[in-house]
Amino acid sequence: MPELPEVETTRRGIEPACENALIQQVVLRAPKLRWEIEPGLPQILAGQKILKAGRRGKYLLLYTPVGILLIHLGMSGTLRVLDHATPAKKHDHVDILLASGKLLRLNDPRRFGAVLWHPVEKGDIDQHPLLGKLAPEPLSEAFNADYFYQKIHSRRVAIKSLVMTSEIVVGAGNIYANESLFLSGIHPQTPGNQLSKAQCATLVENIKKVLEKAIRQGGTTLKDFMSPDGKPGYFVQELNVYGREGEACPHCGTPIEKVIINQRASFFCPQCQN
Repeated sequence: MPELPEVETTRRGIEPACENALIQQVVLRAPKLRWEIEPGLPQILAGQKILKAGRRGKYLLLYTPVGILLIHLGMSGTLRVLDHATPAKKHDHVDILLASGKLLRLNDPRRFGAVLWHPVEKGDIDQHPLLGKLAPEPLSEAFNADYFYQKIHSRRVAIKSLVMTSEIVVGAGNIYANESLFLSGIHPQTPGNQLSKAQCATLVENIKKVLEKAIRQGGTTLKDFMSPDGKPGYFVQELNVYGREGEACPHCGTPIEKVIINQRASFFCPQCQN
């Protein structure tokens, strides 16, 4: 599933084509993905201008004067900038044609993504049911050591699960949670209430570092993710522990181990993370 770095890479990739772009036409080839797509969207958006491309958590946000389009890439979706003449392929479900001759095309083979409309009369986008309970963005100043410690210091849940809880921090998905915990020397099964303030500060710092590095390198290619220009992400080359069960730890040489936490694979070094 595309994580925050992949979604941010997509946002940055489509931004030049989107900013102040006039929407010429919207083509819907599927009535629904994960949820039903507003059937009147072609009429609503035709002739409107995209003011900017934003992101909240894993949701891409296209701002227009009449509302905001929320796009979620699901497990296998991509949103790419193409020319009008580019033929549609299987699983190309939504096109947003721009007056510039470019189009935004959403491809989603598994249809777990979403295209949702939030009209301006419904108020601030942060009040949307899918966004209202989201925690601070991990790269913002609001996500800091004091905030994180207050959120987890009474929780007996494994720290790996807490890092992946969107009500605590958004966008630190499975890959990046594994990598951040490794750099912090914290075992993924450690209960949150056993972490000191100093450990929380270290973990927050490493979550930010790992996500920033992944964004710079274009996200992580595992199976389906491709950036808007069709190029894969390269952060996969930098992974220390994720997907490396049995391989030598890059720091001490101990074989990497794997454990399932909350139905998600977790990788760690038993020597460096104890």
